[in-house]
Amino acid sequence: MGFFDKILEKIGLKKQEEEKAIGGEAKGGMKAKDDVATPSASAPKKVVSGGMASKVSKNDALAEEGMKKPVAISEVDVVAKLEGLAKGKDLNWKVSIVDLLKLLDLDSSKDARIELAKELGCPADLIGGDYSKMNVWLHKEVLRKIAANGGNIPKELLD
Repeated sequence: MGFFDKILEKIGLKKQEEEKAIGGEAKGGMKAKDDVATPSASAPKKVVSGGMASKVSKNDALAEEGMKKPVAISEVDVVAKLEGLAKGKDLNWKVSIVDLLKLLDLDSSKDARIELAKELGCPADLIGGDYSKMNVWLHKEVLRKIAANGGNIPKELLD
C-alpha cells in the first residue's frame, strides 16, 4: 500500500476505490469490468427443454445471482470529515501538507513527505534544499488526487 493509499483510506475513499477496481472474480460468479458486472464462466446459464443453454442477459445473470445493478459511488465530504477531525486542534490542513498529514495521524516527517512527493510524481527540482516549494506542490497535488478519487474538494483549495 502506497503512502497516498493510506491518505485515501484515512479519509474513507480507499475502501470504495478497492471495490471499484476489483479485477478478478467478484461475489456470485461475476466479474467486474469497467464498473459493470458481467457474467463469468462460472455464472449459471438458463436451460431450456432438450438441455440446450440459451443466452443469458446481464440483467438475468445479475438477478439469478441475487445481485443488484452497480450503484455510482457517492463522493465523500472530505472537508466536513477533516473539519470534524480538526476540532480542538491547532492544525491548518487547508494550506499545510504537514498539518493535513498530522490530522490524518500519518507520518509528516520530511522523509515521509519526500516519499509521498516521489510517489505522486513531484518534479525533481522541487525535492531537496528549501522544502517549502515541495510542500506547496505536495499539498495541492494531494488535494487534487483526493478529488480525482471521489472526494469533494472545493475549487478554492485546488487553485
